[in-house]
Amino acid sequence: MMRTEITVLIPSYNRPSALAVTLTGLCFQHCPDFSVIISDQSDASVYLDASVQTAIRLLEKKGHQVQQLTNSPPRGLAQQRQFLLDLVESRYCLYLDDDVLLEPFVIQNMLRAQREEEIGFVGQAVIGLSYRNDYRPEQQAIELWEGPVEPELVTPLDISWQRHALHNAANILHIQERLQLAPDAQKKYKVAWVGGCVLYDAQKLRETGGFKFWKEVPMEHAGEDVLAQLRVMKRYGGCGLIPSGAYHQEAPTTVTNRKFDIPKELAL
Repeated sequence: MMRTEITVLIPSYNRPSALAVTLTGLCFQHCPDFSVIISDQSDASVYLDASVQTAIRLLEKKGHQVQQLTNSPPRGLAQQRQFLLDLVESRYCLYLDDDVLLEPFVIQNMLRAQREEEIGFVGQAVIGLSYRNDYRPEQQAIELWEGPVEPELVTPLDISWQRHALHNAANILHIQERLQLAPDAQKKYKVAWVGGCVLYDAQKLRETGGFKFWKEVPMEHAGEDVLAQLRVMKRYGGCGLIPSGAYHQEAPTTVTNRKFDIPKELAL
């Protein structure tokens, strides 16, 4: 595979229709320099879906190489993410859930922020548009980075953990509308973590352990991306970006057993 600056990593499971929409969003990104790796663990291969193949062909037509891989048998989300990380040769890797639709500015803006800060990760919180009219002012406190993004220690025991409520429902959408933020004037803000759309410096993610802890946890778990981000943020820093152009398709979750919450079970 030709080396690019960004590798988009998509773990996929039993959501071919949502994956097709996600891939379609990638087709129209302003940033030209990325490749895509899909790792499927579905009961029936997502690559048999005509809509998925159409989006893949369009990505390839536009010059983006796409690897269609299968990672079986399933050994949990953390192992799936580590499997993808082990394939990355680019400087940056974007973990993108298979049910997230991106506006065209997203990858370009994330790359710009990474070049400006040279930190562990930047993320765009996913917005649930079905909550467009559900205003939650009590969850919309935001702490902007006024200077360079710096490393932070965030744990479930810290008050900073409460920042996670900022990413509920459509809170980010309401904030960016209130502040009248446009993609060409994005702001960086403090996070507990970001789900669904996160651009890492791949080497910094590896240096903090990546997702190798998958061997230490039961196959059914939640929060594997949270723990990785907390470790990266502690050493290198991380932030959210607003405005966000990432939209959750609001498909039913494929993570139904959340009893083993990794960041609360494993020490940082």
